Amino acid sequence: MRYVIDSYAWLEYFMGTVAGEKAKKIIDSTEDEKLTPTICVAEIYAKVLRVEGLEGAELQRAFIKLRSAIVSLTEEVAVEAAKIDVDMKRKVAGWGLADSIVLGTARKKRAKVLTGDEHFLNLEETTYIG
Repeated sequence: MRYVIDSYAWLEYFMGTVAGEKAKKIIDSTEDEKLTPTICVAEIYAKVLRVEGLEGAELQRAFIKLRSAIVSLTEEVAVEAAKIDVDMKRKVAGWGLADSIVLGTARKKRAKVLTGDEHFLNLEETTYIG
């Protein structure tokens, strides 16, 4: 199976929560393909930098790169994300552009989104860990 690992899943994994234990099964799997969009790297890095400082942020970033392929935002995914963003903002309160980029990446890569973010709760592309 191919997964796009959302920021939520990574952060829960790093904190060792119950949701993080669910994410761990997939993140640590050698059978599944894992992808992390660059927008998630930015979100995670910023949060860890605030809480743990530069060294912690760099360690988390290195770990993410070890366990998943980093996926850059391409023009194709950006256009898909824009279409998703317009549609989902009508349906889901608090839906953000980062959510659209994650979902757009999953759709273009034919992957499931691994997340516990409630914005993704009823989407067929979601493997929910929350």
